[in-house]
Amino acid sequence: MDQAIQKAQTLIEALGYIQRFNDRIVVIKMGGSVMDDERAMADILTDVVFMNTVGMRPVIVHGGGKAISEAMMKRGLEVQFVQGRRYTDQRTLTVVEHVLCNEINRQIVTMIETLGSSAMGLHSLSSGVLFGDKLFLEEEGRKIDIGFVGKVNSVNGKLLDLLCKADTVPVIAPVARDRTGGKLNCNADTAAGEVAAALKAEKFVVVSDTYGIRKDVKDPESMIPQISEQEIRGMIASGAIGSGMLPKVEACLRALDAGVKRAHIIDGRMPHALLLEIFSDRGVGTLIYKQESPKATN
Repeated sequence: MDQAIQKAQTLIEALGYIQRFNDRIVVIKMGGSVMDDERAMADILTDVVFMNTVGMRPVIVHGGGKAISEAMMKRGLEVQFVQGRRYTDQRTLTVVEHVLCNEINRQIVTMIETLGSSAMGLHSLSSGVLFGDKLFLEEEGRKIDIGFVGKVNSVNGKLLDLLCKADTVPVIAPVARDRTGGKLNCNADTAAGEVAAALKAEKFVVVSDTYGIRKDVKDPESMIPQISEQEIRGMIASGAIGSGMLPKVEACLRALDAGVKRAHIIDGRMPHALLLEIFSDRGVGTLIYKQESPKATN
């Protein structure tokens, strides 16, 4: 009986959040080692289907860096990174597109549909929604060409909005089109931030294999449950936020600057972390909010 009462209390706690976020868009970026963990993937996508079923409008943007590197090595291609960006020649781009679009994207869509919701894959081999320009890096005042790598600068938000209203979960792979129709490999965190910005989503959630933001990277007890945008910028300036976390945090800041109300960074290896972060008073990761506030809520 006690267990049944506890379940009822959990549902009542979630009720307020379900009502508050009804018909609101939540952009979810999936990446890290959770993409290689079948159980973690199933948990996250079950949470997504739950959200969709109770009236929220989830939109997924996914990565797949480890799977791309493994596929390249199997084909005898050298894996090269320049300032954290994958050098992408034409052969690498072919592998990137195949892994992201034909394998990972298709797997996510299939799992969502198996769990009971409708989903549509959006990428460079179907209906693409990401558009961008070629990205050049800089080093000592000179530009570095890293191949077919891009930065998303526009999103077909109208199509995404229509799919959400049709109760279909959009699943986006981060391969963009340039102005001439060419294809560009884009950072998934950055692309997801642009999607959240374009949709002015209620929430932007980065699901990865990271615990959230810590005051001290080496101290698990120093995780920060809530932090303002201003405090985050201070941590970046001081070097407290390192290179691995930086793209995720920058994507969150981009979303907040565009009007997204809350951004979250959570560890997808924790069972049902997505639901715990959104539908409970406590949360399990780091919530980043725009304005200074004595007490932010989920």
